Amino acid sequence: MATKRNLTKVRNAVRDDIPALIELNRAAYPTLSNENVVWGESHLRSHLRLFPEGQLVAELDRRLVGASASLLVDLGPDPLRFHTWSGITDSGYFTNHNPQADTLYGADVYVHPDARGQGVGAALYEARRQLCQRLNKRRILAGGRLWNYSEHADTLSPEEYAQRVVSGELRDLVLSFQLREGFILRGVMPHYLRDPRSHNHASLIEWLNPDYKPAPDGARKVRVACVQYQMRKVKSFADFARQTTYFVDVAADYAADFVLFPELFTVQLLSQTGALTPQEGMKRLSEYTPKVAELLSRLARQFGLTLIGGSHPLRQNGRIENVSHICLPNGTMVLQPKIHITPNERRWWGISGGHTLSAIETPKAKIGVLICYDIEFPEAARHLADQGAEIIFVPFCTDNRQGYLRVRYCAQARAIENQVYVALAGNVGNLPDVDNMDIQYGQAAVLSPSDFPFARDGIAAEADSNEETLLICDLDLDDLHQSRGGGTVTPRLDRRPDMFRLISNLALPAPSPTDGPLGDQPEFGRGAPDET
Repeated sequence: MATKRNLTKVRNAVRDDIPALIELNRAAYPTLSNENVVWGESHLRSHLRLFPEGQLVAELDRRLVGASASLLVDLGPDPLRFHTWSGITDSGYFTNHNPQADTLYGADVYVHPDARGQGVGAALYEARRQLCQRLNKRRILAGGRLWNYSEHADTLSPEEYAQRVVSGELRDLVLSFQLREGFILRGVMPHYLRDPRSHNHASLIEWLNPDYKPAPDGARKVRVACVQYQMRKVKSFADFARQTTYFVDVAADYAADFVLFPELFTVQLLSQTGALTPQEGMKRLSEYTPKVAELLSRLARQFGLTLIGGSHPLRQNGRIENVSHICLPNGTMVLQPKIHITPNERRWWGISGGHTLSAIETPKAKIGVLICYDIEFPEAARHLADQGAEIIFVPFCTDNRQGYLRVRYCAQARAIENQVYVALAGNVGNLPDVDNMDIQYGQAAVLSPSDFPFARDGIAAEADSNEETLLICDLDLDDLHQSRGGGTVTPRLDRRPDMFRLISNLALPAPSPTDGPLGDQPEFGRGAPDET
């Protein structure tokens, strides 16, 4: 005989569900809707982009009647420490989602009032437990509003109320249900969410995965190759291609997973032409874009690695941008423009800044690319780190030691601030016949956070300066993630969102007062959205 629970169909959410989810969320939380604490389209799109597996919907008779939203979070050595709603989900956008973390966080479960009591919530909780087991995560954590606390606030503290619910003396619409679903009450969190029913308090609940198996140490290692590229005269594109192929071939012989070329290493192609003004040179160089893209993509496929093709001028819509071609082993190509343009580039070459910046999923790690000057802007690296980047690749082109050290020192700071690896590769040598590219100063390096699992000086590897070479370095991604949660310092966990918050106009729009779930909610540190 069919039960109410198995009549509910649970599936992954898709973008076409977003309008219905917005209406469902408002119907489920009419009080919070008045407080501007409901999902907006920008949040739901972000959830689906960052962690589609964690976004579930429930249907009864083909009608969408419930949904749940989850993300993976790293809570450090004390996963049961108190938090607030806004921080643990980065104001509801899930940009702190960490695929390597061991905790599945239940950000929200909501059911249409007309469908309550029909097993919808239980079906969503069961699907979330199955997800936790399938992903081999240690636990599910969630914060749940103390739904009926306002009826007892005059006589009981929030902690006393929650304990009476646990003992069965009182019934709470949310907590009683969560206890029936196998969760354990671990505490009561103040200042969790502005909500009159709970007086801003929430339960902290945990479900431990009985099938969890810790990953073996050192399971995630990658090898990075940084090309310290000599600028020399070439006679043809074929000559340039041979030199590029040589370095990729050598990197592949060393079993590299990533190969990084320097910024504008393709300027070498201008040495085969007559004297040109700098702007004429950039326009001429941009004509090689199809050949350069085909070469880099073919090499990535041929050698089975991810190739970060330094950068190359790309001309479109009357603008020239300085763009890196990131080529994956399966033939996928991602274009990352340089965002910040130096006065020299703007004046001599007529280059314009790009307007996109995203972390990139590769077979071995999630990466970001910041071209030279971009690494000198902390918000750009923070944006990539918040999207899950584990390695930031920095192709650079500098003509003297001062310029190089600006890039180097800022790259080291970004590695420490964001607890990521940063790999640099630059040009060396000279091109006497190419105006504005006549001398180069470079020293390839791979930089790490500064803590015990890493090199004493935070330098995983570095090349001798101004000599053509290939720098090879192994990176342990497990060490990186362990340091984020349990290092001597944990800057990713210890941010002060009550004082500072990065608002990005790139991949995600800034939240508006009417485009919750944050609205004008307070931020008391790392926090979490409602779980009901």
